[in-house]
Amino acid sequence: MHHAPIVLLGPQRFDPTLGEAVRELGIRGPFATITAGWQEREAEDAELHEHLFRRTINLRLYARAEEVWREDPEFREAHRARQDRLRHKQDFYRIRLEHALESAFVIQKRKAPSDILEEEEAMSIRLLQEIDRTHLEQCHFIRERFERIWKPRFRPAIAKHCEEIAAIIARCEAVAIAGGHVGTLLNRLELFGIKDMIDGKPIFAWSAGAMVLSERIVLFHDDPPQGPGAPEVFDRGLGLVPRVVPLPHPDQRLRLSDRARMSLFARRFAPALALTFRPRTRIMWNGHALVHGHGVERIRPDGSLESFASWTLDGRGEGPSLPLPSPQGIPSEARPSPPDLTDLLPPPHSSGHHG
Repeated sequence: MHHAPIVLLGPQRFDPTLGEAVRELGIRGPFATITAGWQEREAEDAELHEHLFRRTINLRLYARAEEVWREDPEFREAHRARQDRLRHKQDFYRIRLEHALESAFVIQKRKAPSDILEEEEAMSIRLLQEIDRTHLEQCHFIRERFERIWKPRFRPAIAKHCEEIAAIIARCEAVAIAGGHVGTLLNRLELFGIKDMIDGKPIFAWSAGAMVLSERIVLFHDDPPQGPGAPEVFDRGLGLVPRVVPLPHPDQRLRLSDRARMSLFARRFAPALALTFRPRTRIMWNGHALVHGHGVERIRPDGSLESFASWTLDGRGEGPSLPLPSPQGIPSEARPSPPDLTDLLPPPHSSGHHG
């Protein structure tokens, strides 16, 4: 089990608080950064590098995957076929899910004796949970079968990158996982076996980065530009933070004022805690509980929001939520000197492929 602290943060793009969290934990060494969710913009990490005191090494997982596709076309085609199969499964799951959600919303509005309504609503939730569970099992089966047949990390085109990545991570004190496209990020993390490599390292993650650390990745948007808004299970996550559904940008993506809708969401994904992550919020998983909550709220079973400094896995909260300090600049003389990271860079044979 991962016992080093894992810090989940709100969006970092416009009002970053990552540096505050890093200083709070006293981390002064180099960071391995993962920006694969940014896809072709993976290398555009200058602001992140500066925010982390110019002591980051980007693992370049997206660019490395592009190298793998070029060097191992047989594996590339197999991987593409697997992704196509997962997409088809997601489409059929979505059809079943949308009909079950529609019926659940209708049942919520029906008039009947309270005990009957409670029974019917509970049945709706059990149906949704069964649809979610079955879909997650299918995703797991497809991925496990692919791993068993193709053994990705034993293929030379992948193994050399795994060796380089593991060497970099071993020399870094902590890991930072940015957001972006959650599917791309998840696939690159799994392709190179990153979960085992970062075991025991402090991890800081936000947006899609926080989502992939959970046991199951939940996509949500109550009012998307097109189509109905049905929160859906996308796939299993790395499972490093148990019983949490991270919800970045909740004000833009959820109808938080719709108590009935939020109640259904919270009860459907229970016993996991549905936690909102706005800008300048964060919370830490210490291996046993969620602690040091700064502005993070959970959606309660009744659809309301509550905020605590800490939560146990069964949802019991303790202490008032902690406010984050006002942003303050770091005096130049107080900034840690950037360490010499030359020995952390990949060997010359891969230096020409930065994507």
